Amino acid sequence: MPLSDFQPVIGLEVHAQLLTKSKIFCGCSTEFGAEPNRNTCPVCLGMPGVLPVLNQRVVEFAVRTGLALGCTIKKTSIWSRKNYFYPDLPKGYQITQFDQPICEWGKLTIDTPEGEKVINIRRIHMEEDAGKNVHDAAVGESLVDLNRAGVPLLEIVSEPDLRNADEAVEYLKALREVLVYLGVNDGNLEEGSFRCDANVSVMRKGDTKYGTRVELKNINSYRFIKQAIEYEISRHVDVIEAGGKIDQETRLWDTQRYESRSMRSKEEAHDYRYFPEPDLPPLHVADALIDQMAQGLPELPRPKLQRFMSQYGLPAYDAKLLCSERPLAEFFEACAQHSKDYKKLSNWFQGELARLLNESAGAVTISTLKFTPAQLAELLTAVEKGTLSNNAAKDVLGEMFRTGKAPDAIIAEKGLAQVSDSGAVEAVVDEILAKNAGEVEKYRAGKKQIFGFFVGQVMKAMKGKGNPTLVNDLLKKKLGD
Repeated sequence: MPLSDFQPVIGLEVHAQLLTKSKIFCGCSTEFGAEPNRNTCPVCLGMPGVLPVLNQRVVEFAVRTGLALGCTIKKTSIWSRKNYFYPDLPKGYQITQFDQPICEWGKLTIDTPEGEKVINIRRIHMEEDAGKNVHDAAVGESLVDLNRAGVPLLEIVSEPDLRNADEAVEYLKALREVLVYLGVNDGNLEEGSFRCDANVSVMRKGDTKYGTRVELKNINSYRFIKQAIEYEISRHVDVIEAGGKIDQETRLWDTQRYESRSMRSKEEAHDYRYFPEPDLPPLHVADALIDQMAQGLPELPRPKLQRFMSQYGLPAYDAKLLCSERPLAEFFEACAQHSKDYKKLSNWFQGELARLLNESAGAVTISTLKFTPAQLAELLTAVEKGTLSNNAAKDVLGEMFRTGKAPDAIIAEKGLAQVSDSGAVEAVVDEILAKNAGEVEKYRAGKKQIFGFFVGQVMKAMKGKGNPTLVNDLLKKKLGD
């Protein structure tokens, strides 16, 4: 049977580190990239006799996320111990939530070639992160950095509603956008603050029973996620077609060989011997907190995108790009207060402004621009009125980007103002035509390709400051076109 005779079934478990200053159960810093084992204390090191104290901000972020994803917020949830041994887990257990999480049954809408698709979210729960093992192959040693131990996480578990790798990537992008909009996560896949495990299985089309699932780990980019899922789907089909049996296991994605390899047999819940955390009481979430978090929710990416299309008349592509980051969308809207040509404004965001930001390689972001939205709108108004050429405007924007100077100051300083006075331009046009009577005769005799010569001569005489539209119109009129 070919691959097309099988239906992939995919569910994702996303681990999102929360943007709190301190860890979930102690006051240690959550700073990334600190000297190994500097951000630790007896609590996150698992020393005997210490007690965890819950970070209230973690609860607020969990409620905020649950509301944004349409979840039911549980008024009472329970902490549990997940017991397993690993060198980066000093206590020998992880404090998490098991059968009574803080959020249940939400949803997230994604775009597919067939249209919108709703992906159901089974649960969101809070937990502490483990440390990190660092393997030094050169000396044959593995070192443990416990700075990450105790960093607060949200685990967001989808239903197995995804049917191919592209849908999985779209879901992750949409979820990341929401979390970053909310300010609860920075969305950094490379640093591991937004990471996912994928549960993959296949079943023959027409069947109703899911196949044996395999969990894929170590996936830290959209490209690797797509590759890993597609590889695993093909592997499952090959094994089944050869008469083999899929083992329920955890597999590691090898980014060098572009293949998955067996890591361990997949554990069931009973393997972790979950039991209620004795050092933490049940968590009770007050209605007042839920109301407070609901009132503070921002406009989310998808509703904002739809509003940009209707309010500003933008194409879906433009709206999606502008709404991909909350600061970008807010800067655009602030510019739109001063400039009514929204499509042209969008083009500048996608073109010249995007180029400058990309060239800065992260040194400058939309939030740290040195110029204001009003100044950008002022620059575009100058182009619209014909007092500044498009090319000159690009130079002015570059100077604004580097120095923060106002556009009018840069235009005056560099003498870039475009001449749009019809009388002044007409005088230069008349002069050029008088000096080039021979070329004028050739043009009128049918040699139309030399029109650009006249334009060039006029612009040269005006040192590039003539309004090109006006120059073209006057030349055509004078030459009899």
